[in-house]
Amino acid sequence: MDQKPAFPIFPMYFRGLLLLAGMYTIAWSAFFKWFGPELINWLAINGDLASTLPANWYGSIGLIVGLVIFVSAFYPVSWVYLIIGGIAGKIILAIWFSLGFLPDIGWNKRSGFHLIFNELLWLIPLIVIFLRGLQVRAYLNTEEEK
Repeated sequence: MDQKPAFPIFPMYFRGLLLLAGMYTIAWSAFFKWFGPELINWLAINGDLASTLPANWYGSIGLIVGLVIFVSAFYPVSWVYLIIGGIAGKIILAIWFSLGFLPDIGWNKRSGFHLIFNELLWLIPLIVIFLRGLQVRAYLNTEEEK
């Protein structure tokens, strides 16, 4: 007997992933906001770049993006567009880090870690969760019309 349901479901672990992505983004953004100069010097491995790069702004925008992703976990089907806001925010933060910080910091394993694991890698589960949320939402809308 086939155990696959005839309708799309939104699994609970997707909500957990949204909560985790939101908390992770909030944590790293808080480091940029409150420990920006030290964090940038650590990312650069050597040099005094702290005063020239806008880590406070980067951290503030990151906190907002993390909060949007975190809040979207509470009603991911109803608030599916908050997830796309989080995806857009992650893309904006990745571009900002690539164009605003990397030319001064330089490419090394620490800056690569931040860009890949803190910004780009989270795009994959966020996009999958967004697409599933759209499927469930479309199914619920068709059932409501019947």
